Amino acid sequence: MSLTSCSRRTFLQAALSAAPMLMTRSAGARVVPANDRVCLGHIGVGGQGSGLLNNFLQVEGAQSIAVCDCFESRRTDRAHYIDAFYANKTGQAYRGTRSYADFHELLANPKIDAVIIATPDHWHVPIAMEAIRAGKDVYVEKPLGVSVAENLALRQAVQQTGAVFQYGTQQRSGYYFWQACTLARNGSLGRLHTIHAWCTDIHSQESAFTAINGSTQPIPVPPDLDYDRWLGPAAYSPYTADRCTPVGTYHHYDNSIGFIAGWGAHPLDIAQWGNNSDLTAPIEYEGTGVITRGGLFETVCDWDMHCRYANGVLLRFMSDGVAAPVVRPYHAAFRDHGTTFFGDDGWVSVCRSGIHASSDSLLRPERLRHGPRLYQSSNHYRNFIECIRTRRPAISPVEAAVQSDLISHLCDISIRLGRKIRWSPQKEEIIDDVTAARLLNRPRRSPYHL
Repeated sequence: MSLTSCSRRTFLQAALSAAPMLMTRSAGARVVPANDRVCLGHIGVGGQGSGLLNNFLQVEGAQSIAVCDCFESRRTDRAHYIDAFYANKTGQAYRGTRSYADFHELLANPKIDAVIIATPDHWHVPIAMEAIRAGKDVYVEKPLGVSVAENLALRQAVQQTGAVFQYGTQQRSGYYFWQACTLARNGSLGRLHTIHAWCTDIHSQESAFTAINGSTQPIPVPPDLDYDRWLGPAAYSPYTADRCTPVGTYHHYDNSIGFIAGWGAHPLDIAQWGNNSDLTAPIEYEGTGVITRGGLFETVCDWDMHCRYANGVLLRFMSDGVAAPVVRPYHAAFRDHGTTFFGDDGWVSVCRSGIHASSDSLLRPERLRHGPRLYQSSNHYRNFIECIRTRRPAISPVEAAVQSDLISHLCDISIRLGRKIRWSPQKEEIIDDVTAARLLNRPRRSPYHL
């Protein structure tokens, strides 16, 4: 075959303290891959993971060499897909993709430089922690973790080791989002005072949002699924028809806190970026939401949360059904997701279909020529590969990921307890509410511990 063999990665200079579920290695300094290719392993290759695989296959200088999934049929199919891609690209036979049932074995492969993690949410942080300890750089799908404590632990691991981290909030690499955040930060809108952020919730998946909200009837586990490994640190629950589907994964509380984080990560990340808040988060959270009951799905929907930053900016975070009558009066081109920045001199609103403003003059190119120059990327996946080579921070760093994910978690806690939550960004703890503070962490099934 004509593809270059991948480089061997050296390991960490100082291993983090070991935990029962985590491997530790003897260590050397992190280095740029010696060859002209960054070799990737893909952990979790379902719907989202397959999409990421396709995106990374298009990045010059990257080579996907391994896949891992708890479904045997998925990992086998994706390995064959990668082989066929490179065979077609090179015009030569190619059988170089390794397939793993156990991600520990993938991480032990010294040829792999970085991993792409697109598992169910409850595995994001534990696998990322192990990957970092194994000397790999990490691309982690959103949302980050299923608890604030997990997120803080991952941030510490990234910062202590110098691992390159890219969060799966790819909107940061979109021009319109960069443009909106630049306008919010360079004074074009005047003093920023309010942000609207909204996204879809479980109602977008109507075929699954039934009277029973997902089946709880136990059925046999499919023969190609390692269900115990799929559950991992999550509490044990019986396998059902909806349990390991995308909807079951996103909306069962053992695995996720729902689209308030899984979709909310996108508009909240842009809100944070435009408010220059990547290193902090709002200090107050209150509002309403509905928790689905009577079936497998038990996460928040129909939320309307009001959050206040220490700088006085107000953030209103909504599900799309709540947002529609709020946004449409000022923004006729309403979509089911978006972020709007309001200043004393106008507003700008952005979503994946485009950018809109209170005045066409706000969108003129000259508006972007003054004020701070925001980090700019035109391709989220290429940005990750380039940063592995240069060892510079990626456009969606772990610090930003922790803070935007924090908003989702604190909104969820406020809704579940039915009261205002106050947060100290300096101490990174909930103020004067012991019950709420306990919800910043969650138990993990033995022997899985951070």
